[in-house]
Amino acid sequence: MSAHYRSTESKARILIVDDHPIVRQGVAQLINSQPDLHLCCEAENAEQAFAAMEACRHDLAIVDISLPGLSGIELIKALKQRYGDFPVLVISMHEESVYGERALRAGAKGYIMKQEAIQSILQALRQILDGGIYLSPSMQTLILSGLTGNRGANGEHPVASLSDREFEILHLMGMGLTTNQIARQLNRSIKTIETHRAAIKIKLGIPSSSQLFKFAVQWVEKQV
Repeated sequence: MSAHYRSTESKARILIVDDHPIVRQGVAQLINSQPDLHLCCEAENAEQAFAAMEACRHDLAIVDISLPGLSGIELIKALKQRYGDFPVLVISMHEESVYGERALRAGAKGYIMKQEAIQSILQALRQILDGGIYLSPSMQTLILSGLTGNRGANGEHPVASLSDREFEILHLMGMGLTTNQIARQLNRSIKTIETHRAAIKIKLGIPSSSQLFKFAVQWVEKQV
């Protein structure tokens, strides 16, 4: 299927995908107060997002990282596969130092924290709609450090070997969530989360679950 292109209407049409109604409402009020922007569709998960994309022509999608079921990272990949270079802005509560680069690799055109100033969010939207990429100053520094080889003499951290889903689970563990809580948040079975945890231990060379939990907490603390 071909990509959705910028509409000829005076206002850019935007889709938001976030499972928190209050967040969607706040973003909708912000966007719809602008003369050149219109939030025309809302979705709380990937399935609803795909339905909205089929039902309406959009110029940009705002996607949260933490979604029930298919994660925001996986949704971005799927949107890119289905609609080509369709612009996506990630607005998330998660630190950009943790998820920003993965979101960009998945196909996002920008990453911004939910607590950023209103003007920063509007700037990000307009910059991406104009064909650009939005990165905060700290994210620019992080990526530049990677390009210039300043991430350590031993190469990439072992965490880089994790899949996006494993990476998300490790981060949620580091935030203190139990296996049951992670399963509920990701809309996956406990057995599935345990399988992912076992794979994480193998990839990171960590022998026990208690050591994995300790590593996850310490790793998340270093990212903020």
